[in-house]
Amino acid sequence: MSVRTLTVNWARAVRPAVDSFVGLGRHATFYGSTVLHLPAALARYWRHVIRHISEISFGSASLLAGGGTIGVVFAMSAVASTQIGLEGYRGLELIGLSPMTGLMSALINTREIAPVVASVALAAKVGTSFTAQLGAMRISDEIDALEAMAVPSLPFLVSTRMAAAFVSVIPLYLVGLFASYAATSLAVVQFKGQSSGTYDYYFNLLLTPGDVLYSLLKAVLFAMVITLVHCAHGFYATGGPEGVGKAAGRALRTSIVSVAVLDVLLSIAFWGLRPTLPGIGG
Repeated sequence: MSVRTLTVNWARAVRPAVDSFVGLGRHATFYGSTVLHLPAALARYWRHVIRHISEISFGSASLLAGGGTIGVVFAMSAVASTQIGLEGYRGLELIGLSPMTGLMSALINTREIAPVVASVALAAKVGTSFTAQLGAMRISDEIDALEAMAVPSLPFLVSTRMAAAFVSVIPLYLVGLFASYAATSLAVVQFKGQSSGTYDYYFNLLLTPGDVLYSLLKAVLFAMVITLVHCAHGFYATGGPEGVGKAAGRALRTSIVSVAVLDVLLSIAFWGLRPTLPGIGG
């Protein structure tokens, strides 16, 4: 009896670790299958892709209830970049470098603030919506019904959403990047009284098309990760409505942490551990 008891206790102790590895493998398989089914989804279900693009960008109801992501990205980017302008100007003014606030705007907004803010907005607005939609379909047996009707559920439900997120994130991110630049310029020039010519000179000195391209690539990769994570948690949701809510929370936490880690890795890959400043060489 003692040996059997020890065996049962050991099995119970290692079961959480085993379940974690099983879940990791299931999610990895899900991600790979979703990407592989993208061409088929675009060819067969392009109407659903267009519908998802419309829902992601502009929503299906009023701006306050069910509105699109474009307003959220614009507002969040503007608020975050306004703080960058105000606090950045104040910090540089302490060391007599306030005219170089334009450099900071071009550097921080482009490389870090705009991609991260857009991804957080996408996760909170679009990602949780994907999790809730797929989770509700799972617990109501709608996904099983699709499979029973010979409709491949993964390409139809997940690959179409991933394609829509890929297409939607490009204009959404460009809107957020424009809001970042405009908000920082407004804060520095109008609120702090810096010369617009000085600000524009240093801003244009540092801003390069390569940085903007890398920044856009960051946002696209973030969107892909967010979509995969949220759709996987919704697709495998269990436990009724309560389980769907828990899945949405887990997906949001996982996607935000993944974006933070991926942001560091991509910054190192694009600009190195000791990045140089275009136009300055330092």
